[in-house]
Order: sequence, then C-alpha cells, then structure tokens
Amino acid sequence: MLAKVIQEAKWLTYTAAGHLDVMPVHVLSEGAGPGVQVPAHLTRIPVSLISAGTDCTDKTVKGKVVRKGPLVSLASDDFILKTVIQEEDSQPNVSINVFLLGALAKDFSQAVSQEDVVVASGFTVGKSPTVNKDKLHPCNLLLSGDDACVYVSRPPPPADPRSPLAVKRSSALSTEVSRTTKAQKYTYTPLGDLKAGAVVNVYGVVVFFKQPFRSRGTDFCSSLKITDQSNQKIGCTIFCENLDDHPKIFQIGDIIRMHRVKTQLFNDSITLVNTFGFSVVTFEGAAGGAVEPRTSSRSFHFDQEDRRIVEELRSWSASGALLPPVPTMPLSAVQPKAYFDLTCQLLAKAPVDTTCTLLRVWDGTRCPHTLLKVIVEPNVTEGPSSFPAERENLIANVLVYDNHAEFARQLKPGDFLRIYNLRAIPGSSKVPGLTSNQSEEGEEEEEEEEVDHLAFHLHGGTAYGRGIRVLPENSPDVQELKRVIEAFPEHDEVDLAELNDTTMLEVWSTPPESPDADPVECSTDRSCGHDVQLETLSELKRSDPGRVHHVRVQLRSYEPRRLHQTLKLYCSKCSSMQDVPDDELVAGIFSEASGDSGPCSPPPWALSGRVEVPGDSPASPTRALSVHLSTQLLYEGKTKELVFLMGSTLEETCRLASGYQNIVPVRSSGGQLALLDLTAPFLFRGRKRYYGCKQCSEAAVREPCAEGVELIDEKIVADALGVQLLRFVLLMKLELQDSTDALDVFLWRDAELFFGVSAEDVAANQEAQNSVRQTMDSLLPPGGSTAERPWLDLCLTAYPAEDNGGQNQTCYQICNTTVTKPSCTRSDPDPA
Repeated sequence: MLAKVIQEAKWLTYTAAGHLDVMPVHVLSEGAGPGVQVPAHLTRIPVSLISAGTDCTDKTVKGKVVRKGPLVSLASDDFILKTVIQEEDSQPNVSINVFLLGALAKDFSQAVSQEDVVVASGFTVGKSPTVNKDKLHPCNLLLSGDDACVYVSRPPPPADPRSPLAVKRSSALSTEVSRTTKAQKYTYTPLGDLKAGAVVNVYGVVVFFKQPFRSRGTDFCSSLKITDQSNQKIGCTIFCENLDDHPKIFQIGDIIRMHRVKTQLFNDSITLVNTFGFSVVTFEGAAGGAVEPRTSSRSFHFDQEDRRIVEELRSWSASGALLPPVPTMPLSAVQPKAYFDLTCQLLAKAPVDTTCTLLRVWDGTRCPHTLLKVIVEPNVTEGPSSFPAERENLIANVLVYDNHAEFARQLKPGDFLRIYNLRAIPGSSKVPGLTSNQSEEGEEEEEEEEVDHLAFHLHGGTAYGRGIRVLPENSPDVQELKRVIEAFPEHDEVDLAELNDTTMLEVWSTPPESPDADPVECSTDRSCGHDVQLETLSELKRSDPGRVHHVRVQLRSYEPRRLHQTLKLYCSKCSSMQDVPDDELVAGIFSEASGDSGPCSPPPWALSGRVEVPGDSPASPTRALSVHLSTQLLYEGKTKELVFLMGSTLEETCRLASGYQNIVPVRSSGGQLALLDLTAPFLFRGRKRYYGCKQCSEAAVREPCAEGVELIDEKIVADALGVQLLRFVLLMKLELQDSTDALDVFLWRDAELFFGVSAEDVAANQEAQNSVRQTMDSLLPPGGSTAERPWLDLCLTAYPAEDNGGQNQTCYQICNTTVTKPSCTRSDPDPA
C-alpha cells in the first residue's frame, strides 16, 4: 500500500520545468488489475460513446492491445507510435486507433506488449482519416503531453502452482513496477536550415497571418508567415478541424512554437504544413512582457530553454525594422479611407440580412467624425437595443460581411475583440439591409437607405489578414482597453477620473452676471436604468465610492451664483479645464497683433487681397484689412467659406464674421503668417468662437483640404491648423439637502442633459443663457423658503479623489438626470 501511495504522489508531482518527472507508462506486476492504480478522480467512458465533441477531461478508456505498430522517429528525441485497443466488456467489441507521441510513445513501445490490457487518460479525440479503410471507430485517440498517461497490466504466464515463484507472485499482485525517465527534450531547427521532406519543430516571429477560415473540406485553415534570426521568411499552412487547435495569434510580432510540422517545397520555396501530432503554442511578442503560453491544450511542454528562446526572439525582433507597421488605432484616431485594426468590446449585435451582421462596439474613445447609424428591430438585437446618450456617442457600428458574418453569430456581447483590416468608408454610401419603417398597409420600403456618414465595413474574404479574433481577458491589450473604458462602467456611471474635486474648485472665475428672467416651475426625471433603492443623504455618505445612488433632495445653494461663470473650456486630450477669456483680454491680444503688422509673405497656396471694414458709426472712417484666401477654394467659387484676416481688432472681426463662413485671425511673425496667441479664439463662425488648447496644439497656418467637402466646419479648420479644439462645458457645484444631511455634488458631464441646452449654445446664445438661469431660479427661488423649493429625484455617482494635501476623499456628481418643465412637486415628503 505504501508503494501505491508513493507512486500516486509521484504521478501528481510536477517539476519546475513544467513537466511530469516520472515515466508516463505505469506497469503493474503480473495479473494486477489496472483499476488499482487509476486515481479516484478519473472516470471511465465507454469507447462506443466517444465522439469528436466528447469532453475528455478526467476520463479514461480501457481495452486490450490487439495491434501494436513500430516506433517511428519524427525528429531528434521525438517519436510516434500507433496502436489499436479493443474494449472487451462491450457487445459487440469495439476497437479504436490510438496514437502516442513523444516520450510516451517510446515508453509504450518498451513496456507494453500485444494482449496487454491498458487504461489511457489525458487523451484528445479527433476524427479518424482511415475509418472507411480499417472499419474501426470513426474517431481516434491522441496521447501527447504531460497529462497523457497509460496504465498497463499483462496476464501472468503459466507456472507451476507449487513453485516458490508462483507463491511470490500471488502475494504481490498489487505491487507496482515503475521507473523514472528523463524529461522530454525537443530540438528546434532554425528556419534557415530547413530541408524539404523532414518533420521538424520550429520557433519563429509572426510577420503575417490570417485568422482561421473554412476550407473546402471539413477543416479550418490558418495561413501565416514566420521568420527568425536567419532572416528567412517561411510560409505555414495549418489545417485543423477544431478551431481551438489553431495558433492563437493576436498581432504581427507574436512568437510561435510549432511541433511536428512537415517541410515541403512549393514554388521553389520551403513551406511548413502540420502533420500528425501537430501542436502549437504562441506568446506575446513585446519585449519585457510576461512569457505566458497561449494554447487550448491542457498539457504542453514548456521549460527554461523555451523561455530563453522566446526572450531571444523578442529581443532580436525589437532590435531591427523587422516588422511592418501594425495599423492598430483607437476610434479617436481613425481617418476616412483608412484600413486599420481595432481592439474593442462588443456591446450588442444584430443580423442585418443573410450576408451581413451589425456589431456595436466601443473602445472608450470617441471618433471625431459623424458615424453611420444603423436601424434594426429591437427584437433581433442580442444585447441592449439602446444606450444612454453619453455612451451612444462612443459606439461604432461595424458591418461585417459574408464569412465574417457567419463567425460574428458566435460572438457574445461583452466579448473583447480585435477586428483586422477594418475599413473606414467616408461620405454617402449605400448600406444594404437597413431596416426602414413600414407603411400602414404593411408594404416594406426599400431595403437600402442612403446616409452621410463614416461607415466601418469588414469585407468578406481573408485578404490582408482580414478577420475577427476574440481576445482573452488576460491579454495585455484587453487589460489596457479595460483601463480606458473603466471611465464608462456598466449603467453609464460617468467618467470622473479626469477631473477631481480640487481641479473643479480651482476653475471658478467672475464674468458678468446674466440678465434677469422670470423663473419657471420644473421638476427632475432620472433617465438611467439603475435598479437601486432610494437612499437618504446620511445613508449615501456611509457608502463606499464607485457606486450609483438614487436620492430625493432639495437644492440648498449652488456655485457660481453668477451663471456665466459656469461656462468653461475643456480639452479632451489632456483633460485640462480653463475659464473662457473675457472680451477685454481677447481685445488686448488682437490689438497687440494688429500693431505688429510688419511685411509678410503669404504662403504659396494663398491669394492675398484687401477687405474694407466700415467703422462703428457713420462718422468713423472705413479701414482696409489684409485677407488671404485658399487658391483651391477660390477656384471652387467658395470665396466666403474661409478667409485668413490680418490686422483687425476684435470688434472688426466680429462684424466681418456675419459675412464669412469661417474667419481665422492671423498676424505676421518673422515675415510669415502665424496664428494669434491661443488664449484668443483661433476661429470665428458667425456668433460662435472656437478656442484651442495651448498644451496640445501644434499650430501653424496651413491650407485646409476641402476636396469633396461640402461644408468646412470647425473640425476641418482645426485639423488643418494643428489646433486641438477646446470644448465648451458647463460646471457647477450644488449643495443638496434632505432631512438627514447635506451634500456637495458636482454637475458637469451630464450638465447639458440636465439643463436641456448645449454648452456651445450657452456661449453664443442669449436664449440658452436665460434658460439656464430660469432653471436654477426654479430649483432655488430667490428669497424663497425651504418649503417652496421642489423635491428633486437625482441619480448620483460616487468616486474617489484626492484633495490638495493628498488626502483621499469621496466626491459626487449628478448623472442621467433631466430637468422637466413646467410641472413641479413641492409637497412630496423626502424618503427619510
């Protein structure tokens, strides 16, 4: 019994190199039953029940060896052996082919004889290519790797029952005979030394790959090209019926290890194809990353020598211009007509027609272009059919076609994906299969709808590596993606990491008061889908950050009381926030620039002229100012689309803005045209002014590319000038109260939703400014008592922040809440 315990303990013991340190064939002495040694957690499965989809985890098969083939050497220290076992206790007796690889094949050849009874575990199942010829089971068993194990017993030879030897045998039926063997050692052939007709093991760096695609038969096919320090580029073709058996390549530069691939000569070049016993493991190719094997195999050989080879290939790959640039980019960097790889999360999907599937994805960034809107019926959508506005603005609709549509049907919302060779198609496009409204008579309208958008298409086929791959959650790319989208967790809890409490409090200023207006009655509605109970403020303050809360409160006070102060300028790139400069400061910048109007040479693409600006009164003289126009726009008859204005005052620029679509103020700097200091607006569009971020801009006067553009807007101008646009936002701090406590909260991300006006309109429109003031006066009536203040149903999100002293604190922000007019409820009690 002690020997049995020791043997089972050794069978479960792994060495540091990652392989079993005992012989994988366990031999019982004469007549001992194999069931004695099989670990209790393993269960036997009848051979007749085995199929290609059978889960073989912790399963065994038992049978007598009726045929044993020769040991065949594939490469140095690598072997293969074929045997046939027959299940004796079934009717009729069922036989199945078994293939053993590596050290297991060698040990089996030495320790097992025909007529022995064996129990095999740690096997995988594949379809038998010889079923029509040998008439055996339609599947075969493959035993390879460290989990594969064989227990064997053999019938005792005839003996004289009176002999001492027989007595000794009968007293030791359960005694086990076992010997250890050295670990499997693999030899890897450099790609420059490959010769046709050999079966080899290789390592390489992936320089091209296609995701597995359906071949003409029952297999999937992978195509890739690899290289190593020999600088030989070798093509590889892999056919496997099971997708999990294909290499898990995520991007160019990954490291791949393949065992038992056959070299062939094709078009005078060496190529590799998988052969029987093929196995593959891949690794991330980035130098310094964790060496974590990617494989679906439950057992594989991996030791310090493998780690050394991977690290050497990583260093070699990183040291030279070996790899082509990988066009992986976030949605925020996508430009029209681009082909790129996108790492994203799938939020929802829906079939468009039989050849097209819609994938709704995001990566936590916002595409700067207007995106395609695809209409599908909610009842065919897998995943949420709609999202709150904050998240909806970040979602891209990807149309996948043909073979990719078939694969997309297997995807689940929440999957992390890499979409390869995705195309951004600009302008007006025919989108097949868009669901349109039906007439009352039930007649369907046309299945095509023409829209103006930037569309994302994944075309059919596998050219240029086109395809979709589901990334595991432990992938470094997925971990990075999660960090980006953590700002928008489930249920649209808003992004609060960019600005903390201290930052918000530092941006207050004192612009002029807004004009008086009469208050109107109002109440609030929550537009979120959170399933949480109402809380009092005292309960909320005892909760941990990172949660969403619903409260019913009144407004006690707010800052700033001068409501023009709520308007700020926000940079989405560096997350800075600043005050909107007042007209006195801007006028000073214009005056300084106009006083420095020395000689200036216009750029070669510009035509120069003069424009007369009338004075501000009939008695004031008319001034002639220098203007520069784009030659391209002039030829297209768009002389008023964009002008560069030099030497004007702020007041003159505002007067001219009513007659030109876009005015860019410029000055002379070193004899060349230059933009004004970015404290001032870099662009005037009617009553609207646009500002740029000093920190993130690389400003210079350049000609905008207006080819095929119907309307030149602020984004086109900013891109041409190298200016990072600042966005108008509204920022307030509100003090809330109920009968249990008071709480300071911020209103920022969802301020436009709360007030029902855009910050850009507030910056240029008196009516929008009045609307904000009327709303605040209704929530906190001037001179009114507490009883006159309405009760507000609010959604709040809590988040951690640091104060100026580096101390942690919890801050709160209003989200997913809209002020509604004209109803008001002042008599409802609060939840306390």
